[in-house]
Amino acid sequence: MKVLETNEGTLDRAIRITLGIALLSLTVVGPQTLWGLVGPAASKARQTPVRDARVILEIAEPPTKK
Repeated sequence: MKVLETNEGTLDRAIRITLGIALLSLTVVGPQTLWGLVGPAASKARQTPVRDARVILEIAEPPTKK
């Protein structure tokens, strides 16, 4: 079992990065609120390939490839 296995696709990663940049821009343009600081967390949340914690702790079975 590989501990570090990517569980997201390219489209998912692109959406997260785009959403993160859009939210970060709220601190500079638009309403200029602190909600824009959520942006880096949203874009960084799944950039690193990590398996689900339930699979690592062997609470759930890893998904099988068909």
